[in-house]
Amino acid sequence: MKRIILNVAALALIVSITSCREVEEKANDAGNTIENAANEAGNAIDQAANEAANAIDEAANEAGDAIDDAADSASEAIEDAKENMEEAADKAGQTIEKAGDAMEKAGDDAAAKVKEGADKVKAAVDH
Repeated sequence: MKRIILNVAALALIVSITSCREVEEKANDAGNTIENAANEAGNAIDQAANEAANAIDEAANEAGDAIDDAADSASEAIEDAKENMEEAADKAGQTIEKAGDAMEKAGDDAAAKVKEGADKVKAAVDH
């Protein structure tokens, strides 16, 4: 009977050890699976962060380029306006000069007509 009990106890011990090994292997497999998933998640997060940083850098560069283009356009517009103002001032000066010349001629013509009229009146009085 002792022998049967010892055999049953030995069999139970063997089953128990085998069962513990299976549990340990399954625990190790689960741990490895969790570790792999964590590594993959970390890699995905790193990749997403890098892509976000690259997108931000690219957007910042594009914004800088747009600002530079706008500044260049504004500078060109100011330069064009300055040239247009200078041309307008030159044309206004020429117009004023022509008006002055015309007024001077009109004054000379009026003086000549007055003198002519005076000469005619003098000639009429002298006769």
